[in-house]
Amino acid sequence: MPRIAYQPENLAEPAALVDAIRARRGGRLLHLDRMLLHSPPLAAGWNGYLKAVRTELVLEPRLRELAMCVVASLNGAHYEFHHHAPEFLRAGGSVQQVEALREPEQALQQAGLFDDTALAALRLTIEMTRQVAVGDGTFAAVHAALGDRETVELVGVIATYNMVSRFLVALGIEPEPAG
Repeated sequence: MPRIAYQPENLAEPAALVDAIRARRGGRLLHLDRMLLHSPPLAAGWNGYLKAVRTELVLEPRLRELAMCVVASLNGAHYEFHHHAPEFLRAGGSVQQVEALREPEQALQQAGLFDDTALAALRLTIEMTRQVAVGDGTFAAVHAALGDRETVELVGVIATYNMVSRFLVALGIEPEPAG
């Protein structure tokens, strides 16, 4: 159960903000949105920022979603994994990879399951999430594979989804029921 009740699904005000969130979400408000809408300024900033992270980066979507799933697994953010595992599949990941991402440290040991770039992204995500500091070798592998812009974007995605997962877990936000 959420620790604070979600705002109602039919919330209408503030209209411009609610409409913008619904537009980004295909017409509905998710539990996360309904929690954020307790603070319109927070919801507005979140909506704009997460829209950019989700839709405006040049970083390969498969790597973006891999990082999001790993952060979710490491932080126990079931809501986040529930929403991003299907996106990882749509971006070219496999069902076997999704299952491996449930235990990220073990996924590093599964030979042949991930390519070198995905393994570098996986290591970076684990290090940033577990200890914040990133080893020079890990950073060098990511940077060699991705270059400046995509490395910055991947680090930004990992940092962002650590924020998201902490918000979700602290407030007890649950996945929406199927259907």
